[in-house]
Amino acid sequence: MQTGFALREAAQRPFRPAVQDSSDEALLALIAKGDKRAMQVLYARHNVRVYRFIVRMTGNTSLAEDLVSEVFLDAWRQADTFESKSQVSTWLLAIARYKALSALRRRTDEHLDDQMAAAIEDTADNPETVVGTKNRNNIIQKCLTQLSPAHREVIDLVYYHEKSVEEVAQIVGVPAATVKTRMFYARSKMADLLRHAGVSSL
Repeated sequence: MQTGFALREAAQRPFRPAVQDSSDEALLALIAKGDKRAMQVLYARHNVRVYRFIVRMTGNTSLAEDLVSEVFLDAWRQADTFESKSQVSTWLLAIARYKALSALRRRTDEHLDDQMAAAIEDTADNPETVVGTKNRNNIIQKCLTQLSPAHREVIDLVYYHEKSVEEVAQIVGVPAATVKTRMFYARSKMADLLRHAGVSSL
């Protein structure tokens, strides 16, 4: 008798999908209400892409690790401000970009640390040496570091994060036309760099 009552009661409760299966927007709505499990799921879904984006912007893995935590802390605090005008991933990358640029501005007066110095291209390497010692992905990464920050940023968002021109414009805070112009020049520069490195294209 008790079992039947429990089943009827359960049937009358509204169905709640598992947090894991919820959309990003649904997760943010739960996070805005203080749901820690929803925050864990959002973090698991997006922390790697946010980390890689920050690493490419700053060239510093330990700084990126710190900033990823700050990005998701902001997401936790500001979940109730999300207005669904963009994808959640676009919103997170916009926060990440702001954090990375702020961190880079703070570091401009500091001396180069060993890791940043190691990331600077060794101009003594000729294209044959690079091709002989590095795989294609490493060559592409090396070429990316030679682009201006603005051009590297749009290439990263379009190719690695598969963002549209409109989404990139939202993240970077410039008109879509400016994004298209930056993409044009970035692709041209990348094509030259890759050709000199012995790689045909992206």
